[in-house]
Formats: sequence, C-alpha cells, structure tokens
Amino acid sequence: MMYAGEVPWHGLGTHLNKPATADEAIVAARLDWEVIKRPRARRILSGPAQSNQNLALVRNDRSGAFDGAVLGYVDESYTPLQNREAFEFFDPIVGTDAAVYETAGALGSGERVWILARLPRDLRVAGDDLVAPYLLLANSHGGRGGVELRFTPVRVVCGNTLSLALHLSRGLRLDHAPDLHSRLRQAAWNLDEIKRQYTNLESAFRAMARLPMSGGRLSVFLGGLFPAASGSRDGAAQTQVLQMRDQAARLFETGRGNDAPAVRGTLWAAYNGVTELADYYLDSESPDARLRSIWFGDSADLKIRAYDAALSLLREERPRSFAPRRVRSLDHESQIEAEQVVVEKDKRWDSTRQPVELVAAY
Repeated sequence: MMYAGEVPWHGLGTHLNKPATADEAIVAARLDWEVIKRPRARRILSGPAQSNQNLALVRNDRSGAFDGAVLGYVDESYTPLQNREAFEFFDPIVGTDAAVYETAGALGSGERVWILARLPRDLRVAGDDLVAPYLLLANSHGGRGGVELRFTPVRVVCGNTLSLALHLSRGLRLDHAPDLHSRLRQAAWNLDEIKRQYTNLESAFRAMARLPMSGGRLSVFLGGLFPAASGSRDGAAQTQVLQMRDQAARLFETGRGNDAPAVRGTLWAAYNGVTELADYYLDSESPDARLRSIWFGDSADLKIRAYDAALSLLREERPRSFAPRRVRSLDHESQIEAEQVVVEKDKRWDSTRQPVELVAAY
C-alpha cells in the first residue's frame, strides 16, 4: 500500500512526499506483480470452484511473500486486467487534469486491488465545509467480481467517505470477459463526463445543507435507513438496529463538522451523521476488513442508501414529476434510464419558500 500527502486513517503503507506517477505508485504500493492462469492441480480440483472453473488465478510475484498464491478459480474465458493496465486506465485524468494517485494497495493476498485518484477542485457545500472529489478504481483478481469505477468523495472536515453510485447502477462495472480491454478503451472517454457529474453532486449537497430537519424529517430519514423489522423474534438484531439509529441521531448533532452554523440541524448534517457512523463506529476485524467495508461492503451500501434517502426527502419537499431521458450507458452496450429530468408540476408553488435544488437521481 502507498499514500501521498497526509497519513490515512489506517496508518498503513509507504509514504511518498510528492504526488505519485503511475510507475511510482505501483512500486510503492507493491503492486508490481501480475496474475497468471494455470491449470488447477488435481489435488485441489475439489476446492471452492464451479465444475467449469478449471484454471487457477495465481499471483506471479518473484519478490513478494505471496508469490504463487492462488487468488481464485476461473474458466477459459476469464481475461485478467493486470495492475499496470489498471493504472494506465487512470493515466489520462492524472496526466491532463492534475489529478493525482493519492493512495493504492491490495486487500488480502491481492484478491482485490484498488487505486484512488483525487480530482482537482474541491466542492464547497456550505461555508467552509468542503468535499474532496475522488475516483476509485477497483479490480478483482479473485475470480469473482470485475473492474469497478465509482465516486468516492471525502468530506474534508471529518474524513467521512461519501460512497456514491457512479451512475444509475452502483458504478461502472466491467466483467473479466474476453472484450474487457476494448471495453475499457471505449469507457475511457467517459471520464470527462464522470467529472462533470461532480457538479450535479455539489448541487445536491448544497440542497441538503439548506433543508432543516424539522417537522419529524429526521425520524423519517433515520427510520427508513434503520427500519425495525415487524414481527421479528430476533431481539438482538432489533436492539442493534435501534442502537445504530440512536447513534446516527447523536452524530447528527455532535458529529465532526455538524456544529458549524451553516450545517447544524440540516439534512447535510443528518446524512453525514450516517456516513460517520458507517466509517468510524461499525465493528471491523482489521484495517483491511474496515477498508473493504467502507468502499465495497456493508458500510458502502449504507452510505449509498443514505444518499438515496436524502434525495427522496428533497423530492418530497417540492413535489415534481420526473420524465426519464434515454442516454447511452457507460459501457456503450445498452440504453438505460440514466437521468431523471426535473419537470415543474405545480405552477402554484409558494414563491416565498426557499427553493430546494434537485439533481438527477442516479
């Protein structure tokens, strides 16, 4: 693992004093290894793989302790994306727009490799409350999962990772199919559009900072994220849900940065109370497990649901109808409902009320 700039929360990795180039990041993060496909040994044919998965994905790392480690099992059609190839996919934004590889590493024995690039221009939400824009590229070497690209903005004042859906689905995701490399080349031109979406994101965050959580809105917001299962006989599970809801309510008031005058008592504070809960208060067995949860697991799912719930509250505040517009998906293969065009529904809206901006619902 490597990092440039401030020490990350986990305190792990090799520190670089200046922004990393692709080659520097790969070496510092100890990612200068490849995966190769080998026939599965007869003695492990009964291992955790499907019958058609007759190849083992093996880490080829002559200088590392994990050389020869079996990362997963695949069939003949599986196409690996090597670590250097993954970094090359990010090179255009790092080279042309002053983005930097800020941190990179691998989880486990290398089953998942990730690269985090910081984009230029922080988002200003309310007063001095800033959000730093990042793009996360994750590549699976474990035989399951694919190549993912997603928004991972970070609130500067507290370090909360605001995991978001990159598009209508949970991000740009490509399988390790034979056409993987050509599809990545096709998707690369969309990076400019991806960065433009941060403007929409800034509008959404600002709208959250203008909506006070009065009139029972906080209860509705948290109750939807932490619902009590009716009829459930699992008392421990019910207690855990209620504890998480109470903790999120406390962080709404006491969370890092939530006492700022422009933030206090708003939907932005409620949303960040949930993200702080997900990042800092959910139990994890190790730093690896915590990072996996924050970016790819339960914590990430909770934060995405919190963002969706916040947008729902904004929509309810000012009734509108949504007309779908067809646009081309990021993988250039299917037409999907990718945006919701906001259309005024009620011309009698009370002009004395402060308007709430909405963005496309992804």
